[in-house]
Amino acid sequence: MAPETQNIQAAICREFGKPLSLETVSLAPPGADDILVRIEACAICHSDISFIDGEWGGTLPSIWGHEAAGTIESVGSNVPHLQCGDRVAVTLVRSCGDCHYCDREAHVACESEFALDQSSPLTDAAGQVLGHGLRTGAFAEKVVVHASQVVPIPADLPAAAASLLACGVLTGWGAVTQTAKMASGASALVIGLGGVGLNTLQAIRHVGGTPAMVIDPSPAKRSTAMKFGATAASDIDQAAARAMVQAATAGRGAEYVFVTAGAPGAFQQGLSLLAPTGTLVIVGMPANGVEASISPGNIAAAGQKILGSKMGSTVIARDVPPLVEAYREGRLKLDELVSGRYPLAQINAAIEDVKSGNAIRNVIIFEPTATGSNGQGEIDP
Repeated sequence: MAPETQNIQAAICREFGKPLSLETVSLAPPGADDILVRIEACAICHSDISFIDGEWGGTLPSIWGHEAAGTIESVGSNVPHLQCGDRVAVTLVRSCGDCHYCDREAHVACESEFALDQSSPLTDAAGQVLGHGLRTGAFAEKVVVHASQVVPIPADLPAAAASLLACGVLTGWGAVTQTAKMASGASALVIGLGGVGLNTLQAIRHVGGTPAMVIDPSPAKRSTAMKFGATAASDIDQAAARAMVQAATAGRGAEYVFVTAGAPGAFQQGLSLLAPTGTLVIVGMPANGVEASISPGNIAAAGQKILGSKMGSTVIARDVPPLVEAYREGRLKLDELVSGRYPLAQINAAIEDVKSGNAIRNVIIFEPTATGSNGQGEIDP
């Protein structure tokens, strides 16, 4: 019997900058190359918030959410390597495996077009097509995604921890290990201490980077960073940050600077604190239209490099399993990244908490007993 369309609960963005609307939507069955996943947890990434607030444009109405984990419920006829019942991390990275970029292990730049790119599997109660946000739409009880977007995870891996592997951890860890290929013993600076920034810091310590410096305006986040292995921390004040970096590097500057914040000034600050022959890695994604000026002559004279890092240059089948093992062995902190757990009904409260700067990662838990950080379990107004 052919799979049927299902009705599920999902949080829809109908107007930029406004609260999401919890509604019943229809989810089409997976195509031949796709799978259907019942979502167990979906973390709230700043990329979701940027789209919800209209900073990056996009079509409305849409369902966002892309940093998720769950269990496969249905598998397309062309997907022999996955089975119903498999637990998986669900990512936004969709790759064909054999195009120009995939052949070079640049899966994040895959140039192929997929059936799900042409037709969203989501419609609302009135029959209106809904945007398949970030190719995932995981602020919902279930998703249909291309098989390349998932990677199997152990059955006993906690759902909240598993969801973080799908974006925040991959992006930060990969920026260090894949994009920059940072050498052991090099000095490094992270600007911005959200979920991506802290995972960038974890990767720096993993490869043996030292000193491992951080900059963030939040005292609480700087304190957290010290627990994640930072050796020195500063607020964003330019004089204070420069003094920290010069003291830790004998006045040379940081050999690697990872800008994980999307704030316009973070890029300029990163360049100003970069050592000669150093590498600036742009990880954070600012709003459309944000620009920064550079002096090409100064960069050439200093032999410096600027790299962009999309999703940590990840290949999920290659990169997720070692991260799972690192977590199991206590070398990767995941549980400590989760600031709050919320049911889908409280997603707007969870988003506002992230926007306030209080949270590292808030996670939507798809369980009937899930409650928000206040433990009351009330429905969002």
